[in-house]
Amino acid sequence: MSVSQVTDASFKQEVINNNLPVLVDFWAPWCGPCRMVSPVVDEIAEEYESSIKVVKINTDDNPTIAAEYGIRSIPTLMIFKAGERIDTVIGAVPKSTLASTLNKYIS
Repeated sequence: MSVSQVTDASFKQEVINNNLPVLVDFWAPWCGPCRMVSPVVDEIAEEYESSIKVVKINTDDNPTIAAEYGIRSIPTLMIFKAGERIDTVIGAVPKSTLASTLNKYIS
């Protein structure tokens, strides 16, 4: 399963209404740390494909959702479960950090 792009319009359908836990990568094309964490997010999507959904949302193109969740710094990675934000990781973190955060929420 690849990482899909979501928009302000598709966020509710793809994230909030999803049965699986969802990892959302808030990013922008000009953001260096976002480019650093992108391969990590892709690896997580591949390794956890049966347990979570992974999506990315460009904060420049989709300011409504970014504002709604108070995104002040990117990359910001949020984990949603049953439509609720349950955890947030800010910054370009190592894969091990992201994996251990995710593992707390995968049942």
